[in-house]
Amino acid sequence: MGFLPVGKRQEITHFQTQFLGVGIVFFTISAIAQSALALPPPEDTPEEVLRTEIFLTARSPVDGKSLTAAQYAQLQAKLQTRPAPPTLNSQVREIVFLLQLRKAIRTFLPFLPI
Repeated sequence: MGFLPVGKRQEITHFQTQFLGVGIVFFTISAIAQSALALPPPEDTPEEVLRTEIFLTARSPVDGKSLTAAQYAQLQAKLQTRPAPPTLNSQVREIVFLLQLRKAIRTFLPFLPI
């Protein structure tokens, strides 16, 4: 650029300044467009609003049917007052324990024929 006449140097410098200005404008517009694309659609309900929403219907934990709030409360009370499950026979408990022990041993020593 040192061998160019003074008029040509000014034209090149002016062109570089214009090119830089156009680049800055383009970069700013693309950054604004990217942030606009990242926003959720306006009809989408914010999560903060959904967290405070009171549900008047529920699903049964037993069969997944739709229940009202009163039916859900009755079902929860019924499930909590249910008697404890029956205890297993002592022989069955011993067999289950031995099977679990065998499985644990085979995990660490798979080459043993047990």
